[in-house]
Amino acid sequence: MKKTIAHTSIKSLYTLALAEGEGVGTAYEYYAKRLVLRPWLPTISPVKRLLIAGLPEKYGASLDYLLLAEELGATAVIADDRPAALAKFQASWAEARQVSWLTAVQPDLLLVHDMAEMAEVTGPFDLAISNEVIQRLAAADRPMYVQRQWEMATAVALFCPNAANPDHAAHSGLDTLRLSDLLSLSPPHLLTRSGFIDMPPFPTGVSRSAEQRVQAESGAFEALVMWGLGYFARLERWLPTAVRRQKSHIIYALIGH
Repeated sequence: MKKTIAHTSIKSLYTLALAEGEGVGTAYEYYAKRLVLRPWLPTISPVKRLLIAGLPEKYGASLDYLLLAEELGATAVIADDRPAALAKFQASWAEARQVSWLTAVQPDLLLVHDMAEMAEVTGPFDLAISNEVIQRLAAADRPMYVQRQWEMATAVALFCPNAANPDHAAHSGLDTLRLSDLLSLSPPHLLTRSGFIDMPPFPTGVSRSAEQRVQAESGAFEALVMWGLGYFARLERWLPTAVRRQKSHIIYALIGH
């Protein structure tokens, strides 16, 4: 029987976001991605070996993907070409373990020379997944990055910043891709799902102090707000495509046999 994942509440995922030094926006993003992944995972081979193909360029440490590995009972390999990013991941993971999260998974961390080639990574994998990675690569290297994952894994999930939302791009400082550009890198006959997600109903660029973020974890009002955000995230897919294209923070492509 294939293992699946729960949606998990935004308030629960907020614990992971705090461990990464992030806030509600990151917890909302994690929830939005899980809404996409949950119905798709049963359509691919059981995930026993997971490749996290690069860590985020700037925000967070992809602890949500480590949670995914733990839930699926999969081993995890994390590859990145930046020692600082791997160190950030280790520190965030240690913070999560301090509050009894992610204690049942032990990932292998690999420093690679070239993110597109990932020559140091040995397959096979059942799933390769990444967030906020492909946009930081040179345009000429992006096809190789996707192809390399497809050579090693039977399914690939790509998430990256949405170029059709200039406000988010301006505030985040990240490079971006249009959905058409992302899809052009994917084998068209193997592309199973794609679209726009992650459009929290609060202004881009809102920031809070570390103390405020910690207080939000236990506040009753904040818990109510996060509960409401969970319902809003579920409603995103019912909004007109034009709205999602302009307001979503993330585009995605899911590739599988």
